[in-house]
Amino acid sequence: MIQNIILLLFFFLLPLLLFFLIKPSSSSSNIPKSYPIIGSYLSLRANAHRRIQWLSDVVRASPGATFTFRRVLGTKSIITANPANVQHILKNNFPNYRKGSIFVGTLSDFLGNGIFNTNGEDWKFQRQVASHEFNTKSLRNFVENVVDTELSDRLLPILSGAAANQEQTLDLQDILQRFAFDNICRIAFGYDPQYLNISFERSNFAEAYQEATEISSLRFREPLPLLWKLKRALDIGSEKRLRIAVSQVRDSANKLVREKKKELQDNSSLRSADMLSRFLSSGHSDEDFVTDIVISFILAGKDTTSAALTWFFWLLSKNPRVEKEIVKEINEKSEAPVYDEVKEMVYTHAALCESMRLYPPVPTDSKEAVNDDVLPDGTAVKKGMMVTYHVYAMGRMESIWGPDWAEFRPERWLERVEGGGSSWRFVARDSFSYPVFQAGPRICLGKEMAFMQMKRVVAGVLRRFRVVPAAAEGVEPEFITFLTSQMKGGFPVNIVQRQV
Repeated sequence: MIQNIILLLFFFLLPLLLFFLIKPSSSSSNIPKSYPIIGSYLSLRANAHRRIQWLSDVVRASPGATFTFRRVLGTKSIITANPANVQHILKNNFPNYRKGSIFVGTLSDFLGNGIFNTNGEDWKFQRQVASHEFNTKSLRNFVENVVDTELSDRLLPILSGAAANQEQTLDLQDILQRFAFDNICRIAFGYDPQYLNISFERSNFAEAYQEATEISSLRFREPLPLLWKLKRALDIGSEKRLRIAVSQVRDSANKLVREKKKELQDNSSLRSADMLSRFLSSGHSDEDFVTDIVISFILAGKDTTSAALTWFFWLLSKNPRVEKEIVKEINEKSEAPVYDEVKEMVYTHAALCESMRLYPPVPTDSKEAVNDDVLPDGTAVKKGMMVTYHVYAMGRMESIWGPDWAEFRPERWLERVEGGGSSWRFVARDSFSYPVFQAGPRICLGKEMAFMQMKRVVAGVLRRFRVVPAAAEGVEPEFITFLTSQMKGGFPVNIVQRQV
């Protein structure tokens, strides 16, 4: 009897000893080893510094580009880079794959019931009201008034000053985040925070927002949710910092909502002036709910386009041929009105798509299965299981992009116009092979607006300047991700006046 108990204890405690005591080492094989109780945690911990890249290697090496990941205490999740599976999850069997309890619970302190952290009627309502902001009239206003003003009055003068002082180094990632933050606040909330300014002072709100984003994201990396929940209950460590940061974010967002409410009371004609006004005029006047909406849309507008542009400018610096083609297109379109110029930048559009293929702003996205299911490649999905489609990995699949997938080549998105000389026609890929903007019912509402903003920035900057990385030759930036991707440590650059 005692011997049996000892054996049971041995077999139970051995995996725990592995968990806590063994120093993990990277395996030469892309497929991680799995152990009782702890699953593949050791491999995950060994590759924590390059988690996105490692999981990309794993899924690309797996049959059918799908891998079932064994986690701590026997839980499993599925990671896929198979377009047929993505279409099944995001469209064909959409009702079965939702923002599940794990995802919603992990982000609820920060995002509450905002559009990115909810399902059902709340999600439908927010999407319906927000959709009015993305018609042609609003897009034209956004490009011609909001983006162009921010570009001309703030971004270009800062770059011009740096070009005049050749010793000055700018963090372009920080500048683009500030630029995008001002843009989303102005178009969505009718409020100009003036965050992009010559002093580069960091507001308490911006710092708190960044910290809340990072800590909320790191919750997903805990081997067990119990660990961050325990820290939250005890109000210690990162969870204490998160509580303080979220409180600061919500206070700032609440203030914005209250001021907008007062504006609407004083002037009812403003009811459809911006997205926030529409939400407040729709009958949903609960401040906490509208605050959740504000926080989510800042995340969408601030961190995604800035991430895409950061990697885009870095790739251009390494590919002068592409930069030359873009500058040529910019100069050819320079006489057109601003909105028309942006619409007609076909080569630049292709280059942005190509950049986001390699460095997607949101490199992975997860859903939770409502019921048991079977994916098109035969992978069994159990009720409650997390299913992740790996956008970063999909951009590196030879089966999708061909043997030259590693090349930055905008031409893969283009075809020559017959009889059009050097004119190009953009050829889109289906959104299930290229789910950078999601796909199906949850496809990104702001996709067109994002492209408009990015192309206007590219045209404004490259017409006058060259962006030169300040890092030593051959040093590549590190791709990291929280809720969206970033360059670790920022993107230090020098600005050089372009010779005409």
